[in-house]
Amino acid sequence: MTARVNRQILLQSRPEGPPGLENFELVERPMPDPGEGEVLMRILYLSLDPYMRGRMSAAKSYAKPAAVGEPMVGGTVGEIVKSRNPKYAVGDVVLGFGGWQEYALSSGAGLRKLDPKAAPISTALGVLGMPGMTAYVGLLEIGQPKPGETVVVAAASGAVGSVVGQIAKIKGARAVGIAGGAEKCRFVAEELGFDDCVDHRAPDFAQRLAAACPNGIDVYFENVGGAVQHTVWPLLNDFARIPVCGVIAQYSATSEMPGPDIVSVLRKRLLLRGFIVSDFAAKQPDFLRDAAEWVRSGRLKYREDIADGLERAPASFLGLLQGKNFGKMLVRVASA
Repeated sequence: MTARVNRQILLQSRPEGPPGLENFELVERPMPDPGEGEVLMRILYLSLDPYMRGRMSAAKSYAKPAAVGEPMVGGTVGEIVKSRNPKYAVGDVVLGFGGWQEYALSSGAGLRKLDPKAAPISTALGVLGMPGMTAYVGLLEIGQPKPGETVVVAAASGAVGSVVGQIAKIKGARAVGIAGGAEKCRFVAEELGFDDCVDHRAPDFAQRLAAACPNGIDVYFENVGGAVQHTVWPLLNDFARIPVCGVIAQYSATSEMPGPDIVSVLRKRLLLRGFIVSDFAAKQPDFLRDAAEWVRSGRLKYREDIADGLERAPASFLGLLQGKNFGKMLVRVASA
């Protein structure tokens, strides 16, 4: 039986600089009923991702901003509890974009049925979902690592970075991670199997990174920007490839930050390309086939950082932006 109210977390205001709890509001609204062709989903898991910081802003971007006074946007795994759509039955578990709320309506467009027996349903928001596919297409389509090359990954313990380095190893490259703190670096090197991981908080970070990359860097998977990017840049080899997935260190900046050395882009003939995972939507079947097999065989490992309860989403999201999460950040909204 569904509840009579739907708890939602709204975008209450747009932040100036780093966001805070005051930018969100928890409300209760009447439970919606599906119209003709619609389904009602009970949200089980909510994905928290760095791109959401950009959606809080009204600045022009690749996607329209989240609307003030409406639930924050976000990927979800949910269970169909009411259906007026012949393609979906009550009890189906689906991947969708229900946002920060306990129940969500959908026309069925963009939903994908999940098989809970094939893999834990939470993985559809992480290693077998958008973050995993982001890593897959960014590295293989833009980075194009070759056996023996050195691939450096920023935010290597996170949902995207952890997959990037493991795929680099599968393809025969050396994988060097960059992460914040000794515990994360141990996880990246010892559990995920990277060749090395360097703590960007260490006072001698630049020297440690250079020592970990004695032959320079052939692929740099950019997730962070800021000071990490500037430390990596001098180590890039000629013809290095730089897939730019995110720049989390700069999302809340209120003034322009120094960018890459454009002279070195020319001199070293670097390939620097920003991308959004949807640019490579046609690659989704390849990703699902390969990643599912790698997970089943143990070649692709993952870690999830799960907060329980919708009300914990704002604080967990703010922690994500500060690098406090360890692995893919999820909110368990309800039990399956």
